[in-house]
Amino acid sequence: MITLTPLKQFKYPVYAECITPDVFQGKDIAEIANLPVNEGNQVKNLSDLFKIEEDNAATPTITINGDASEVRRIGIGMKNGEIIINGNVGMHLGEKMVGGKITVNGNAGQWVGGGMKNGLIEIHGDAGDYLGSHYRGVSEGMKHGVIVVDGNVGSDSGCYLRGGVIKIKGNAGPFLGYHMSDGTINVEKNAGPRLGANMIGGKIVVGGLAEDMMPTFTIDTSKPKVKIDDTQSAQGPFYVFLGDLAEDGKGKLFISKANNPKLKFYEKYL
Repeated sequence: MITLTPLKQFKYPVYAECITPDVFQGKDIAEIANLPVNEGNQVKNLSDLFKIEEDNAATPTITINGDASEVRRIGIGMKNGEIIINGNVGMHLGEKMVGGKITVNGNAGQWVGGGMKNGLIEIHGDAGDYLGSHYRGVSEGMKHGVIVVDGNVGSDSGCYLRGGVIKIKGNAGPFLGYHMSDGTINVEKNAGPRLGANMIGGKIVVGGLAEDMMPTFTIDTSKPKVKIDDTQSAQGPFYVFLGDLAEDGKGKLFISKANNPKLKFYEKYL
C-alpha cells in the first residue's frame, strides 16, 4: 500500500492522472516518486508535492492523507484496486473509472465520476456540480457503476446519465438528471428546480421536497415504494410522473407525497 501526504497547501491546481492503482502497481517507491504531475503550468515529480510511504500490504491500495482539494483527476480510468482519501479532493475524481473503489472522507469537487463506466465511489461529505455527468461537447455521462454521496450535491448532477446508480443522501441542486436516458438517481432529501429536464428514460426518486414540477411531465400513478437497486428500496408513497414529454421521454419521477402537498391536486387525474 502507498500512502501519500501533501507536502504543502496547494495554491494552484495539481493534475495528477498518475495517482491510480493501475499506474502504481508493479512500481517500486523510486519509480512512483518520479511519476510526472503538473502543478499549474509546471511539470514536477510526484515526490515534489507528496511525501510517499510504502508498507508491505500486497493490495494496490492508495491512501491520501490531507487536503487534496486542488488535486484533480485522481483515479482516472482506474480498473481495479482502491483509493482512500482522508480529506477533501478536487475535480474529475474517478473520471472514466471502469472498476475498483474510491472513498472520500471529506468533500469532492466537480465532475466526480465523469464518464464513469463501472466501479464504486463513496463520498462521506458533499460533492460539487456535474456529479456523474457528461463533459461539455460529449453526449454520454455515467454508464454503469455506483456513486454514493452522504451530503449534498451541486447542479447538473446525473446529466446525460446512461446507466448506473447515484445515491444522494442530502439535497440536490437544479437540473438533476438533465437529458438522462437510463439509470437511477435517488435523492433522500430535496431536489432543486428543472428536475429531470429533457430526460428520456431512467428514474429519479425524491424523498423530500421537489422544488418545482415541470409542465412537460404528466401524472401516471402512485406507488407505495420504489426499488433503487438490488440492495435498497425507498418507502413512499410516491407520485409517479412520466416525461419529459417535450422529448417524447419515458422517464419516471417518483416524488414523495408526504413532503409535496402542493402536488395533491394531481390526484384528481389518477
